Amino acid sequence: MSHYLQHITVQMGLSEYGDALIYGSKEAYGFVPATYLKHLLFAWHEDSFYGTELEVEETPEVELIVLPAEQVIPYFASAPLLHHVQWNWEGETAQIRKLAPYLERCLDERKYLPSLASYRKGKLQWSWDQDVLLEWAQEDGVEREIRSLLKNASQLQFVQGLQAAFSATVFRQYYNSEAEAADLRREYPQLFDRNQSTAGLDEETWLVSIGWKSDTAPFRPALQLLEPEDSNSGWRLQFVLQDKADETVLVPVQLGIDGHVTGKWPEPWNIHVQDRASGWLEHLRATLPRAQFAETSDILQRPMNNETAWRFLTTESNRLLQAGWLVLLPAWWEAARRKKPKLRAKVSEDKEKRDGKSFFGLDALIDFDWRVSIGDTDLSEEEFLELAARNERLVLFRGQWIALDPELLEQIRRAMNGIDKRRGLSFQDVLQLHLMRQHRAAQVAEEEAVEEESTRVELEVELNEHLTSLIEKINQQVDLPLTPIPAGLQAQLRPYQHEGYSWLSFLRKFGLGACLADDMGLGKTVQLITYLLHIKEHAEIAIHQLAEQFHQTEEMQQMHQETIFSPTSLVICPTSVLGNWQKEISRFAPSLTVALHYGSKRRSGEEFQQLIDQADVILTSYATASLDQELLQSYTWATICLDEAQNIKNAQTRQSQTVRSLSAMHRVALTGTPIENRLAELWSIYDFITPGYLGTAKGFQERFSNAIEKDHDEERTLHLQRLVKPFMLRRTKKDPNIQLNLPEKNEMKTYIHLTAEQGVLYDQAVNSLMQQMNDLDGIKRKGAILSALTQLKQLCDHPILVTKEALPEPEKGKRFNTEAWVSRSAKLERLLAMVKELREEGEQCLIFTQYIGMGQLMQKILEEELQENVLYLNGSTSKTARDRMIEQFQAPAVEGDSTKPSVFILSLKAGGVGLNLTAANHVFHVDRWWNPAVENQATDRAYRMGQTRDVQVHKFISLGTLEERIDEMLESKQQLSDNVISNSEGWITELSNDALKDLFALRREWAE
Repeated sequence: MSHYLQHITVQMGLSEYGDALIYGSKEAYGFVPATYLKHLLFAWHEDSFYGTELEVEETPEVELIVLPAEQVIPYFASAPLLHHVQWNWEGETAQIRKLAPYLERCLDERKYLPSLASYRKGKLQWSWDQDVLLEWAQEDGVEREIRSLLKNASQLQFVQGLQAAFSATVFRQYYNSEAEAADLRREYPQLFDRNQSTAGLDEETWLVSIGWKSDTAPFRPALQLLEPEDSNSGWRLQFVLQDKADETVLVPVQLGIDGHVTGKWPEPWNIHVQDRASGWLEHLRATLPRAQFAETSDILQRPMNNETAWRFLTTESNRLLQAGWLVLLPAWWEAARRKKPKLRAKVSEDKEKRDGKSFFGLDALIDFDWRVSIGDTDLSEEEFLELAARNERLVLFRGQWIALDPELLEQIRRAMNGIDKRRGLSFQDVLQLHLMRQHRAAQVAEEEAVEEESTRVELEVELNEHLTSLIEKINQQVDLPLTPIPAGLQAQLRPYQHEGYSWLSFLRKFGLGACLADDMGLGKTVQLITYLLHIKEHAEIAIHQLAEQFHQTEEMQQMHQETIFSPTSLVICPTSVLGNWQKEISRFAPSLTVALHYGSKRRSGEEFQQLIDQADVILTSYATASLDQELLQSYTWATICLDEAQNIKNAQTRQSQTVRSLSAMHRVALTGTPIENRLAELWSIYDFITPGYLGTAKGFQERFSNAIEKDHDEERTLHLQRLVKPFMLRRTKKDPNIQLNLPEKNEMKTYIHLTAEQGVLYDQAVNSLMQQMNDLDGIKRKGAILSALTQLKQLCDHPILVTKEALPEPEKGKRFNTEAWVSRSAKLERLLAMVKELREEGEQCLIFTQYIGMGQLMQKILEEELQENVLYLNGSTSKTARDRMIEQFQAPAVEGDSTKPSVFILSLKAGGVGLNLTAANHVFHVDRWWNPAVENQATDRAYRMGQTRDVQVHKFISLGTLEERIDEMLESKQQLSDNVISNSEGWITELSNDALKDLFALRREWAE
């Protein structure tokens, strides 16, 4: 009985670069998974860390294990294998297993040769000594078989990959260090001379002409740069022999102008020194400038001044290395060469310890002193200026040599002059410099401190103890002091909500704006209400102290002269949630006096001042704030809070400009989607909470938006993330620390065919667009595409949205016939069936659409079919009507009450944010939006705290249409939402005509 547990056949192919592409199979089972084969085949292979470092490459036919070229021959020559597997070797695998032991012996005994064929192509590669290999095979009685394998293999182009693998192994084994590479260049310079003619030479003759032979010398020659021994002597170049057995042993020698060498080296070295001396002299004369040589018994005796030594360090040493010489430079030079000069602003001891005051806001000024680091030497401003005044490139300072590059000195001077030291650095400067230093430190750690190419001087900041603690807290958002919950709060905060409220209070203490960007449904509202209550309950102590600090900055002093300071907080929100804010504040903080500034009867002038005097919180809408800009600008508010802050995402709109122009001691933004489509939206929000922190809109576009959105620059993305993190707190429902214990949210896609009518109209719209594309360009072309885009999406909903037919009106006293309207839209037909089913089960639903016409049609059809009231909320719905609708929908069901609505149709824009509609446990997206975050926001009207049932989310997609492409886009876009999202519809207008047609065209297999 066989002792093998399994039988595996192994085959492979060699790439032109020498990598082995290995795969395995089992009889009756087919190909073996590559990951499984790796574990078996390389279980004892130490070089690949037992197979874990080997990559797997997938092809349509089979998975391949990629064994790197330098490991191929050693592995197949002697790698131990598992004994419980019967290994069967076929094809090229069988050939290489027979050849590999001989090739490995060639490697071990250095029986390799440079390849003439590769040299003629401008490459250095190695080949085995075939005469020696066949001699060994003859000794083993297999010479004919090995010769036949090599001959047959060459016909199959197998030998090309085998030679590449052999060459890679030679490089790894014998020329893997700088010293070994220098040996090769020095001993065989003609290998690197691309001007040498090889015309008419065969391989053997060429090897003789380049002097190919084993280097048997026990030493290597080197050039060592010696520092001046005292102030009266200069730099000196010394010729030394380095012991190969012990590289710390250096034997100085003198090389005369006649090639004669003198010195005290070990006697066994004599013959090797005499054989090579004349070649050293010739090689040096061809490499070093003539002025470097002295006409004495030691040609390198001539001393160098600082300028000459600098030239040798920066230029000539590199030329010598390229020529194959080993060059030994002072240890400090490596640090000076690799490390960028650094200009540091060392923050002075805490200002608040001296005068009892703390800084306030990003504009607060902080004292500092200059420090300059060059190599490993740290200089004060005075020391740096003194050394720079010497106008020397190499300066001895504190017993150490410092390299002073004139270009870098000038950069440091310019950087110093760019900041008024008497005025100090702003906290914004300090914070950004510190965050960028962390960013660079993380990069260096990730790249294992790779040598930096740029020599540009960078400005860094060295924090004191107080600032270190503060910045660490706001950056990491951990270990913040928990602010006591106000006594007047009528709610039980969850732990993460307590942390969020404490975070807002902490940033307020230092006048730093905040963006609370928790997921929808996590309770941003209650966190802000707690914060507002905290402001009121500590008003007598906190407000006036903050006001005093607030007005210390020059900018705020000027602003204060033009505004009235108010201890009142201003909350700006969408019109649709004004009522929600009134109710929530009344519910959670009844001690807060709230005044509504909204509508045609809103107050102004002295009446508005009286309103402020009586209120703790003023509520207004974005539209009203824009209308009353001058009135609101006349006050400096205790706090301005934006709810659904994405409403100011377009920085160019009057609404956004108005909000950002208002004055406040503290600014807070609430949003679940700080970025919906473009990075400019993030800039707009940050320009509100931290004015000027991210620079100008144009500067931000050039610095971040273009690089991230167009080029997907990962470094710029990380850079921006570090900048925005201190002022944004974002938690998601999936965060394990949140522990919401929400029910499940099940998302499903409902794919629907177009009706025949929809298909015909869809094709006509696409054809019409493509005919226009031949005649339009520029803005007209973009406009036509966007218009067609809307038309196609509307056709997927219902034809009447495009044909503009009047909505059905039933005859008096009769039920109108819904069948004629439902049958024209597959979506409407499917929606009706699903809503009927869930209503029979007594469940409620939300239905979202982008189009008013579709909302009106669905309302009429569903009311007729269900014989119940169906709610519809869109942008034109009044605040009073909205509040009434929400109250009706959320009200508990009363047995026998047939008037309670259970179906709520909402415009995605008007009803997608700020509403609490947990009575529903089904959500329908009849037509898809361009941004997954917006859709998720809408879904979260039902899936939020207070929901006790699983939420079913139904997303309708018309098969074969643009909607299917949109869905594919949304899937990929969702993966980017935690980083940066690219533009939405804009990319479509830039497509070529062919790509546009491919995107829009109806896939015929899905048309009825």
